[in-house]
Amino acid sequence: MAAHTSQRIRRFRFERPQKIAAALLFVLLAQCLWIVAHRSLSGTDYQFARCGREIWEKPSPLTGYFTTCGNISDGTLAYRAAGLPLTIERMLMGQASSTSTWEMRHEVGYIHLLLVSLFMLAGLALGGCIWWVTRRLYGDSGGYIALALYCFSPEVVRACTYPNNEILAALGLFALVYTAIGVAHAMQGPVRKWRPRIVLLTVIFGFTAAAHVSTFLLGLLLSLVLMGYLAEGRRSYLPTLLILWVCGALFLLFASYAFHPDAFSYVFRSAAGKLWFSMDAMRTFFSSLSNAATTIAAAGALALYAAIRRSRYFGNTAPLVIAVFLMLLVTTGAKSEPWLWALPFLLTFIAGVYADMLDLPRYRKPFLWITGGLVTTQAVLGLASLPGLLR
Repeated sequence: MAAHTSQRIRRFRFERPQKIAAALLFVLLAQCLWIVAHRSLSGTDYQFARCGREIWEKPSPLTGYFTTCGNISDGTLAYRAAGLPLTIERMLMGQASSTSTWEMRHEVGYIHLLLVSLFMLAGLALGGCIWWVTRRLYGDSGGYIALALYCFSPEVVRACTYPNNEILAALGLFALVYTAIGVAHAMQGPVRKWRPRIVLLTVIFGFTAAAHVSTFLLGLLLSLVLMGYLAEGRRSYLPTLLILWVCGALFLLFASYAFHPDAFSYVFRSAAGKLWFSMDAMRTFFSSLSNAATTIAAAGALALYAAIRRSRYFGNTAPLVIAVFLMLLVTTGAKSEPWLWALPFLLTFIAGVYADMLDLPRYRKPFLWITGGLVTTQAVLGLASLPGLLR
């Protein structure tokens, strides 16, 4: 057992690919820290902080409400993520639970950093997931392309620097889909290899449900479709696994409401899970100058995917279909940004197609210049757009 553990530990090496990925993630962190240092706290920030602390520290003083923000229906995770560092800081400083966030602001100079620290961590974790998935699927070049475009996306920097459920939901949905694919592949092997992955997937379902109930429903649908396609010969297990995932996720979601039945019931009584279709978000994202290089890369990848048969395989098709599907969605019952949930899948598709072209000796040199130019352009546009994120 000890020998097996040490062997697994030795498999991880912090070599050149890992160093490049770490450098890109550090650049993303630096952009986030610059925004945090220059952006003032808003009323929404204080609202998330106040209600997040209420969830961790004490019940709402308003009878019949979970917090002073009301009965939260779309997801408690962002409130908890905003409030937890402040609650820990208050306890370490020995302050009373009645100390307001405004009072803490005058005693803790880095309160803004504390407020968004877990959101920045989620953004870094999502970047790490994108790099791990794309590198595993498409090699080093695919991992570098996807991660570089991600780290220089102004939309990602924005989502990491204010309290919101979107970056958490994007992390949960991306991890959920590719963990489900991993479970489907593992189901072709011995049962002992399924169990830890199935438990992990159940936890991810709960995390995603706590971030946004719509994302949980979408993740459940996508997981069942993908596993139904991949788990050949093992599809009879899917109904049992579905029950496990739904029950496990609902239990974790109930826990996120501190086991308050009334507050938890509001998830089912609200319209937070309602979805519809619209092209407005897709049109806005692809028409933005700050996303121009990503837009050109996506258009080029789509043209190559249509023209070159070797690019049309499951590893490229799945993220393309999911990205288009999510880009077309809007939530009608609660404010959210499904296009941001789609971004990791779009970058995965772009990375896959361009990595395929880089694998062809005949096209490798011109595509090195093309991908290098696109990444450089996106980096320039992303850095130039940082002051605009302060407004």
